[in-house]
Amino acid sequence: MSHILAIDQGTTSSRAILFDAQMQHVATAQEEFAQHYPASGWVEHDPSDLWSTTAGTCRAVIERAGLSAADITAIGITNQRETTIVWDKATGKPVHNAIVWQDRRTADTCAALREAGHEAMVTDRTGLLLDPYFSGTKLKWILDHNEGARARAEAGELLFGTVDCFLIWKLTGGAVHATDATNAARTLLYDIRKGRWSRTICDLLGIPMQMLPQVRDCAADYGTTRADLFGREIPICGVAGDQQAATVGQACFKPGMMKSTYGTGCFALLNTGDAPVVSHNRLLTTIAYQLGGKPTYALEGSIFIAGAVVQWLRDGLKIIREAKETQPLAEASDAGQDLILVPAFTGLGAPYWNADCRGAIYGLSRNSGPAEFARAALESVGFQTLDLLDAMHADWAASAQGRTEAGVLRVDGGMSASDWAMQFLSDIIGAPVDRPEVLETTALGAAWLAGMHAGLYPDMEGFAAQWALERRFTPAMEDGARRAKVKRWKSAVQATMSV
Repeated sequence: MSHILAIDQGTTSSRAILFDAQMQHVATAQEEFAQHYPASGWVEHDPSDLWSTTAGTCRAVIERAGLSAADITAIGITNQRETTIVWDKATGKPVHNAIVWQDRRTADTCAALREAGHEAMVTDRTGLLLDPYFSGTKLKWILDHNEGARARAEAGELLFGTVDCFLIWKLTGGAVHATDATNAARTLLYDIRKGRWSRTICDLLGIPMQMLPQVRDCAADYGTTRADLFGREIPICGVAGDQQAATVGQACFKPGMMKSTYGTGCFALLNTGDAPVVSHNRLLTTIAYQLGGKPTYALEGSIFIAGAVVQWLRDGLKIIREAKETQPLAEASDAGQDLILVPAFTGLGAPYWNADCRGAIYGLSRNSGPAEFARAALESVGFQTLDLLDAMHADWAASAQGRTEAGVLRVDGGMSASDWAMQFLSDIIGAPVDRPEVLETTALGAAWLAGMHAGLYPDMEGFAAQWALERRFTPAMEDGARRAKVKRWKSAVQATMSV
């Protein structure tokens, strides 16, 4: 047994990735599934799709690599966070579609809870804001809107879980109902300081605590798969939510280290060590990972639109056919023009949390064209990242002398492959940006957790020592030019939010 199987269950597809004993990528299988939009602002998944695509890609990647289940040491799972599933304990049948993290149907519930004065208590215990983003109000909605669901939950007949928990239950044939601390920390129900479900919040939302899963370390025993799934039982030994798995995969193990993942959106996590840091800039306090019963905390900031701004250039404006065209366009843009694009297509995330404003472009001239739009789109991601970093380090006084460990930001995700975008990011934050050799850091993080627990992979120090740099981007922009650009960006954001 010399390989680790990483399950990466995402928002639009499920993937299975095999890593060998040296933590090298061997093979990948991926399958997309349907998105369901039953009403404006509502987003759902069919849980059977999450399960079937996960099981199918696992089988496919083992076959593609020419291996068998006998070659797999353990399984690690990483997943879309906050997505909420409730299912029958006896049959495994969901009582409702999974409500996806993007879903906004509980906005009024969250507003009512805020108006009633509950947000300070909830934030103190969970590190989160009262927002539809998180699982707690989604779970309340399912119990409130499915006939008999609450009574069945109170009778112990229904189970709740995030996607990792549902997959573990299915993989083990219903033998294990458990989640890890990073996913629990995103539910709005978990006290991240005391390391347990909050009875106070569960009572507030009317959540029967018997339907909640057991919370375990990120590297722990989560049972074994049913023998009939892959040909033999395989231990499940690692679990982490996708952004936390990326933090682990980037080996951000020291306080002050920070990673930023650029996918459809952008998620930045700053390791703050063994103490949760309270944000005064509407960032989230969360668990980065938990090992040996000890949580390591992080500040998290989310940008709604990162790679999605490039998709807009392709699908909305139709000025590019594929993402890689943005770099040569940006390089060819008119240096005399300075367009600012505020991509608030669905509002602005951290640190603004303004859901009502919409996107805007400033500085247009008669000569503005596709090249200038492409440059402004890529620059908008750097500007938004700067806002996150400034907010994080305002919150964490211990980092006042340096933005991150050794002043470095580690990056991953699809957009990090753009040299132009990463150079601008380094220029605008005024710090080095490190891009690793392995950009599949989310899957790698899940694989390392499982492999380390199973004894195949090295410990934390050994893993960190193997982290390999592909390229470092260092600031090349003059300070005066940088300050002028940042000033224009901030003015554009304020103008956008005031409309």
